[in-house]
Order: sequence, then structure tokens, then C-alpha cells
Amino acid sequence: MAVTEFDLVDTDDVDSPGDEWEEVDVSDTDADRIARKRDREFDQFRERIKDADQFKVEASVFDDATFAALYKLVQDGYIDAFGGPISTGKEANVYQALGGATAVEHLPEDSPRPGENREVAVKVYRINASDFRDMRGYLDGDPRFEGIGQDKGEVVKAWVRKEFANLSRARAAGVRVPTPIAVERNVLVMELLGLADDRAKRLGEVHVENPETAYEVVREYMRRLHDAGLVHGDLSEYNILLHGSELVVIDLGQAVTVHHPNSREFLERDCHNVAAFFRRQGMDVRDDDLFEFVVGGGE
Repeated sequence: MAVTEFDLVDTDDVDSPGDEWEEVDVSDTDADRIARKRDREFDQFRERIKDADQFKVEASVFDDATFAALYKLVQDGYIDAFGGPISTGKEANVYQALGGATAVEHLPEDSPRPGENREVAVKVYRINASDFRDMRGYLDGDPRFEGIGQDKGEVVKAWVRKEFANLSRARAAGVRVPTPIAVERNVLVMELLGLADDRAKRLGEVHVENPETAYEVVREYMRRLHDAGLVHGDLSEYNILLHGSELVVIDLGQAVTVHHPNSREFLERDCHNVAAFFRRQGMDVRDDDLFEFVVGGGE
């Protein structure tokens, strides 16, 4: 798959970045309360989901509150029907789903509208399988999550809230990311890029015919993230998707604020990974030049 040109999101079309000290609520959600109440309607939903082919393997690791989160998202009109898995990982699975009327209201203007295909992506973090220690390394030191305890479930819920907040801020800063739609406990609903049988490819999976243009877009998105007070923390060709003629930055769960004590280390690692990829494309790109562009506001 050859790609020659890449579109860049116009910053004139976005709002100002969010406040660095925005509050991220990690208290109990409606899903937790539904799971505790366990009424008949929820129990019936839970059994249907557990018996569905796409969730059978996960039934042993999804807790009742995860099923309650899915139930609440259906009730609130974010999901009409579940589809199969798009990707599976040690921390989360991403499923294709049919978005409800509420979800469609949050989709970008160029996404399918009511009456057309309106698939969304549903990212479900597994409480029992997530890498608790890795998550703590990105949460500790982030001023939005001071006081988060050691309970694994609370950490995972904080992580998902953090991903939603980071996606929202990145999008407001003019970075092309999957549009966040809703978050409930350990479940995140967002814009679907491609379908399960025709998924958007990672940058490392395609032949980049014009790497100079791709590099200009990637480094500009890194700069815009930094200007918005964020460092991705795990950026590489495997966390950048090619969607049509757009490059899309994904997996912002671990992104930290610039005030995080390890933010410089994370940014230097991002710069090394990105520069190394484009060096393999034949470009003369230096890690420190990319770093200076990002922190220097594009100068």
C-alpha cells in the first residue's frame, strides 16, 4: 500500500487545549452501582453478553461491573449492538459495535450519520489482566491523579478516564486522534477507524512513498501535543495509523502532562522512536533536532 500525501488537521477548526489541571473523576460510576444492585434486567443482559461468541473467551476475566458498564452504555444510547473483536491485547480488547443515537451525535462531521453505517470502537480494559505496575508508572506524578490508591480496579478505571481526557485534549489541540465518545468505568467508546475486515493500517505496516511529508505531519502532531501540555510516552510507527490520507495518533492512555517527573524522558524516547523509523525510510533525521522542534514550538 503506497501513500504519497498526508492531510494535516487544520488548527483553525479546533478549540483551545484543555486546562492542565482539569479534574478527572475516578469515583464509583453508575456501572458500579448497577453491578451492586443486580436487578433482573441487568442479569439478563449480563447472561446474553457472556454467551455471545465475541465475549465468551473474556467471561472469566470481565467482572460484573464491566458487564454493567456495557449495559449502561447501551441504556444511554452509545451502543446499539456488539460486533466482533478488532484487536486483542494483554490489557484491553477493542470491539466493533453499532453506535446508538447518542454516539452518532459525538462523531466527526465527516463520519457516517444516522441511517448510514455508524460503527464505533469499544475498548474494554480487563481489570484482572491489566499490567498494574506499568500503569502506575504513568499515573504516579500526574497531578490529575494525585491520591489514587493501590487498588488495581481503581488504577484501571483511572487509566481509562485518563485516556478519554487525553484524547479530548489532543483533539482540541488539532491532533488527529480517534474521537472519544463516552467512558464508563473500564470501557471506552470512540470513533472506529476502518472495520474489522478492513482496519486502518499502522504506519509501520505500509510502504511510505513520501516519508518527508509523513514526518512533517508526525512531528507537527508531537509539537501540538506538547503545546497542549501532553507527551505521548509510547509513540512509534505502531501507534500511528494510516486512515485514508490521514495519519492518526492512537493509544493515548499512557500520555502524561508536561509536569510529570518523567515527561522529558518519555518525550526523548518518543523522539528516538519516531526519528529511528524515518531514518529507516532513508531520511536524515536526528533525535535531538526532533526534540528541539517539539519543545521549541516548531522553531
